[in-house]
Amino acid sequence: MSRCQGPGRARGLTRGFTLVEVMVALAITAIALIAGLKASSALTDNAGRQDSLLLAQICADNHLIELRLARQLPGIGDSSHDCQQAGHALQVIRQVRPTPNTNFRRVEAVVSENGRFIVRVATIVGRN
Repeated sequence: MSRCQGPGRARGLTRGFTLVEVMVALAITAIALIAGLKASSALTDNAGRQDSLLLAQICADNHLIELRLARQLPGIGDSSHDCQQAGHALQVIRQVRPTPNTNFRRVEAVVSENGRFIVRVATIVGRN
């Protein structure tokens, strides 16, 4: 016995995606896009931190080199200086401390921007 299919039965077998399949595909795509957005945001933030760190390092090095070029033993105590680098207003706090040997001083340059610590560089300066 054979089955006879009428014109209405052939139309009911239309192939395609169900609503659930489309929704799952959209959810997977959205998750992948969000992950990509977070990764690119992390890379952008890291580049900004690297930029600030490089500029702060330059400020600290400049202040320590200035002490060495003065060719005299720096006085003990703290001092604050402003440093402009590439449009960033950085603050450098120079801390000079004594050492057991009176011919040397320990000098630290602490750099911050808007009260946020960026880098600390320390060196020993001797009597010239």
